[in-house]
Amino acid sequence: MANLITNVSKYLVILLIAIYTYYNFRFFGIRDEWGKRRLCRLQNVVMVLIHTLAYMIIYLRTEDEKTLMFFGAQMLFFFLYMGLYRLFYRNLSRLLLNNACMLLSTSFIILTRISMDRAVRQFAIVAVAAAVTMIIPFIMDRAWQLSKIPWIYGSIGLILLLVVCIMGNTAFGAQLSINIGGFSFQPSEFVKISFVFFVATMFYRSVDFRTIVITTAVAAAHVLVLVLSKDLGSALIFFVTYLLMLFVATGNWLYLGLGAGSGAAAAVIAYNLFSHVRTRVEAWLDPWSDISGKGYQISQSLFAIGTGGWFGMGLYQGMPSKIPVVEKDFVFSAISEEMGGIYAICLILICLGCFMQFMMIAAKMQAVFYKLIAFGLGTTYIVQVFLTIGGVTKFIPSTGVTLPFVSYGGSSILSTFIVFNVVQGLYILKRNEEEDYDEEE
Repeated sequence: MANLITNVSKYLVILLIAIYTYYNFRFFGIRDEWGKRRLCRLQNVVMVLIHTLAYMIIYLRTEDEKTLMFFGAQMLFFFLYMGLYRLFYRNLSRLLLNNACMLLSTSFIILTRISMDRAVRQFAIVAVAAAVTMIIPFIMDRAWQLSKIPWIYGSIGLILLLVVCIMGNTAFGAQLSINIGGFSFQPSEFVKISFVFFVATMFYRSVDFRTIVITTAVAAAHVLVLVLSKDLGSALIFFVTYLLMLFVATGNWLYLGLGAGSGAAAAVIAYNLFSHVRTRVEAWLDPWSDISGKGYQISQSLFAIGTGGWFGMGLYQGMPSKIPVVEKDFVFSAISEEMGGIYAICLILICLGCFMQFMMIAAKMQAVFYKLIAFGLGTTYIVQVFLTIGGVTKFIPSTGVTLPFVSYGGSSILSTFIVFNVVQGLYILKRNEEEDYDEEE
């Protein structure tokens, strides 16, 4: 009976996630505010149904009453978070809020299936992060002084990265984190935010040649420290973000071309300097030649994705534990195996919907400082999504970065909450200005 319910439910979940994704893009074609709110309410209903069906399967498979309690706690969190957000911020982006909750829902589902203990820890981190970062839109709406302290952003970021480079913990060949009070903390997740603020502040002041040289030197210092720490995934995110922010601020194609060329040269140098980079590239090129060694992780990822097919094996029908670090870098593979390729593609499209919202907010902002912040944060987000999914599908070599809001990890969760709330703050700021203008008219 459990097998029958599991098989039927997985098709229902796929249908529901497809409907949710359709609403995600239908939102951009609706002009009136009432229609947008109605569509977002429908999204909420679909998300609740997906979450309920998934946890029903988990309960049937585990017969653990703790699962029901955990499910209840999650539903309470979602209702409180969305309700309080709407209460405090009337002009919020409902689509961005809904998509964040949908990604978190997927994270809770797949992490509960992989490890209940880690799912509970993730939930606790999410609850605290959501509460702490909810004040960010309020700050963004009232603190224009944020544009006046570029060297605070730049110096804090560099100091944190240097601390990791000197005394950080090494994992998979790279120095990624430091321990504070028994907790592991990955500074690069937060420095990418301060980095965007630094670049935005500098280019808001001026885009003359002298300012560009100074900003480029500081940006290069960030990337160099990350390279010395062998955190090449983060280094790539910083590099691409800076290059695109420079191009948007100046409109100069020469800068874009020179940056792309220097990036390609740096990639060749990194390949020759670092053995773990060569290992990842070799595993990417031909994982089957050493399937039990350096090609094990990517080959298991591909096996999982291929086994899942379009509709997935169903929760508890696959073997995600065969993939090393599955709950972090390779969580997309576990989702593809058990929840299906269609669900995984919809997840990508939801991430793309978030990025589109980021870019639309950036386009609407009149102040260059706010425009560059929204654009920069949107770029860091989508580049990280691309690197994660590209790595697990063998489209590009694995870079060891997480999937925002989905992968396990406190630093990743908190930094993503900050990114989404900063952009929400900009959206709310713009909507408030529009309302004030309409009232004056």
